[in-house]
Amino acid sequence: MKRNVIGRLNNLITVDVLVVSTAGDFLSLLLVVPLQTTLAIWLLHSILGWSAYVGLAAMIILYPVPGYITSVSAGVRREKMKKTDARVQTITETMQILRMIKLFGWESLAADNVSHKRTEELEYIKRYKFIYLISHLVNWIIPLLTMLTTFATYTVIMKQNLTGKISLDRICEFLHTLELLDRFAAHKSDSTLTACGIAPNMIGIRKAAFTWSGRDEESTSAGLGFTLYIENELVLKQGQINVILGPTASGKTSLLMALLGEMHYTALSPDSFVNLPRARGIAYAAQESWIQSTTIRENILFNSPYDESRYREVIHGCALDRDLNLFEAGDSTEVGERGITLRATQARITLARALYSSAETLLLDDVFAALDVHTARWIAEKCFSGTLVQGRTVILVTHNVALAIRMAQFVIKMGPNGRIESFGPMDEAVTEDADPSQPAQDIGHTEPHVVHCDPDEPGAEGRTSKLIVDGRLRSTVKLYLSAFGGTKPYLFWVVCFGAFFLGDLTITTQSWFLGYWARQYEERGRGEVNIPFYLGTYSALLILLVAFYGSGFLTYVYGSLRASHKIHENLISSILKTTFRWLDRTPTSRILARCTEDIDKVDGQLVFYLWYLIEETTMMSIRFGAILIFSPLFATPGAVLTWLGGWCGQLYMKAQLCVKREMSNANAPVLGHFATTISGLTSIRAYAAENAFRQELFRCIDRYVRASLSYYELARWVSVRLDALGGLFAASLAAYMVYGRQLGASNTGFSLAMAVEFSRMILWWIRIFNVFELNGHLERIQQYLTIEHEPEPSKTGNPPAYWPSSGALRVEQLSARYSSDGPLVLRDISFEVKSGEHVGIVGRTGSGKSSLVLALLRCIVTEGHVSYDGIQTDTINLDILRSKVTVIPQVPELLSGSLRRNLDPFEQYDDAVLNDALRSAGLFSLQSEPGTGSLSLDSQTSSGGSNLSVGQRQIIALARALVRESKILILDEDYETDAVIQRSLRNGLGKDVTLLTIAHRLRTVMDADKLLILDAGRIVSWFTPLRSQANYLTCSY
Repeated sequence: MKRNVIGRLNNLITVDVLVVSTAGDFLSLLLVVPLQTTLAIWLLHSILGWSAYVGLAAMIILYPVPGYITSVSAGVRREKMKKTDARVQTITETMQILRMIKLFGWESLAADNVSHKRTEELEYIKRYKFIYLISHLVNWIIPLLTMLTTFATYTVIMKQNLTGKISLDRICEFLHTLELLDRFAAHKSDSTLTACGIAPNMIGIRKAAFTWSGRDEESTSAGLGFTLYIENELVLKQGQINVILGPTASGKTSLLMALLGEMHYTALSPDSFVNLPRARGIAYAAQESWIQSTTIRENILFNSPYDESRYREVIHGCALDRDLNLFEAGDSTEVGERGITLRATQARITLARALYSSAETLLLDDVFAALDVHTARWIAEKCFSGTLVQGRTVILVTHNVALAIRMAQFVIKMGPNGRIESFGPMDEAVTEDADPSQPAQDIGHTEPHVVHCDPDEPGAEGRTSKLIVDGRLRSTVKLYLSAFGGTKPYLFWVVCFGAFFLGDLTITTQSWFLGYWARQYEERGRGEVNIPFYLGTYSALLILLVAFYGSGFLTYVYGSLRASHKIHENLISSILKTTFRWLDRTPTSRILARCTEDIDKVDGQLVFYLWYLIEETTMMSIRFGAILIFSPLFATPGAVLTWLGGWCGQLYMKAQLCVKREMSNANAPVLGHFATTISGLTSIRAYAAENAFRQELFRCIDRYVRASLSYYELARWVSVRLDALGGLFAASLAAYMVYGRQLGASNTGFSLAMAVEFSRMILWWIRIFNVFELNGHLERIQQYLTIEHEPEPSKTGNPPAYWPSSGALRVEQLSARYSSDGPLVLRDISFEVKSGEHVGIVGRTGSGKSSLVLALLRCIVTEGHVSYDGIQTDTINLDILRSKVTVIPQVPELLSGSLRRNLDPFEQYDDAVLNDALRSAGLFSLQSEPGTGSLSLDSQTSSGGSNLSVGQRQIIALARALVRESKILILDEDYETDAVIQRSLRNGLGKDVTLLTIAHRLRTVMDADKLLILDAGRIVSWFTPLRSQANYLTCSY
């Protein structure tokens, strides 16, 4: 996919599709405009004769002007949408890794990145609005110039008294330029995925190469081009457990993706093939767990029929019994977006989905990586040695050789740079690599109840049956108007209203002056009428009209740009300052909707609605005043009309309120389901569930369409009634002017024109006011400006410049909870670590290890005292505290951009320092052949680092920690890069750096200075891991 693809997809779904759907309203103009033009020409000819055609000729001559302006406007809008795509892409990436940004104290960096993209976007919004100003003025001037030329010809010579297309083009361009997988690309006819003459049920590959991009220029430009080579024939054993082993970045996951058809296939010989039979089903468990925003049961069933006995067997085999008992709703608990309520159990639910399916072939990508040793042994024994996989073909990627020895019948060993080093029976393939010490530590008798989840651990935090949907209506007009005015809102609105009022007064005077000019021919002779005076006055009024309207609109444009900038800046700042608790409770799709769809409306629709409201208010006031001057008796009918219109408007507003809320609530599932589908495309295609997800998306869209239909029907309801009231008022005034009060023809025509326009304007004003007040975009943005925030930085929170000079850490009576009224997840934790010590934090799944890390960084509500180098952490500003501590999570997230930007986002170090950090972290030791898939400082990483393996990301995160020179380093170790990480930590860290390692396997921290054993949020042991104690711990933990 191309750059900014996520931002483009979000914009296409939230903005462009809506624009295309509403563009159909303008198709009626193709029928109405020609008919209206024909009738107008006939009417003008009957009154003014051939002079009417002079005005028509002037209009035709000037016709290219608005056409040219429209073409320029379309070009600017296209460029503006590109900038919007880039901004949305940046926001999307920021929201996806916001927790990492907050852990590193990079909020200011994220805000600057978004602000830079927003500034570029606002520049094109400004150009577009200025072009719109010119277009609006031209649309005003051309009819007036036409009238001027027509009247000049009649008196002097004759001497007688389109946006939707741009969005449609963007959608078509995306559909045509998106890179397709080989099996979906019609032009891939030069090679076949399955060769003739092989058994249809064979699983294997022969003489083929696989790449992530089918376009050479794209794969090489990124510097990360990886190619998987199968130089001979690889046939996997059916009905057996096939294990794929190999070092980091050797292509283990790529081999699974090649079988699934997720990589681009290139034949290396005429008899090349790749075959994975799908007739009897495929199940896939990704390394990074993919969870839907549904219940736990629905995630496991995944459209399969429910079988009670099989379901219970899978739950027991995946060690989920204890977890489900902790939930009030059991397996009916809604997991939330991206599994936010199930951090500790996502991997097991993903595995359970694959095991429960009826698929004959299971592809499992490192499903043991996120599990502690007890849980991994339990699942290996209950799932892979029992009936759940009996007779099924299992293809398992793993680094846990100890577990692989116990259950594998066939092993594929990957070598460096994407080539298979060997394959065959287990004992032959791994004899030379087996470490006799590992089985003694990692293999033992499995206890029947190994899963011990603390109900107060973050997995239980926020576990409710349903997520909360905000729905309170707030007054947001003040927010918007103050954003327009900046520091002097009253002066701004006085100038703006004044300019529009004078412009409307000028155009009303111009209309009256035309009648006054015509009356002179009735009262005087032709020779006594000073035609140059009247033409000059009419022209002068035209110039004043342009000046007043131009200055008013120019003022308004600058105010709208100020409002757009301020509201967007406040929204992003509010989200970046929020708490981890709020992030866990709020779906990312909802945050993105505020930053994309709602901001788009603030930039465009709301700006023009408010402008129309101001313009209609001034014009309505002037026209009502004109009616009172010539027909004061109609002040009462005008007031009655206003009251009736307001009454209809109130009914309309009350009815629309519920409908607009339903539209908003119906729109969020569309975006959420779309985001979930994009993130889990590989799994969806592996399970052949495309049609089910397509139908679910259609169901969400249908719900939104039903709400939208009600919205438009209510609009038609109020329109019919208001138009009827307006017609009745105009007809009554006409009858009164003709039969009741005798006025001149010019004044009668002027009054009727004012009455018709007044009735139209007041009704239109009510509709615009209701739309503006009912608009939920500002309301939703306002809600996000008042969310819970972390403490603001203060001058007293700045520590001394030398701090920290050591990694000394002291924790006293530390208790923590995820909300002020939530249960405790840590209880009376006390320990002390000297600077430079290595501490291993060990505990079963859900024991509180991750909660301790969050508490040390003040990410959750804490009680007690934590001292870092002699200073209480609760007295230090959060951004400074988190910038002085580095966390390497189990699955690190990276910024999009160059590797240099990930290591040094603030550009504080030169390349030599960064390269030294990469070398010390062990990255270069993973790359044996430079130029083939090798990484450098200029290598590009995608959002979150998804184009790199988990091991590579973890090593880059370690290099980032070395660059930051933090005195405290917290490592959530992972089996995949265990050896590389441990070697780098021994050689690369300074002697005064304190290392806290969250260990899932005891052998990882056997060389630690101290061990901290947690269980149920409490410390159960705190000691030095002597070798005599290690054997006891191995059996107990």
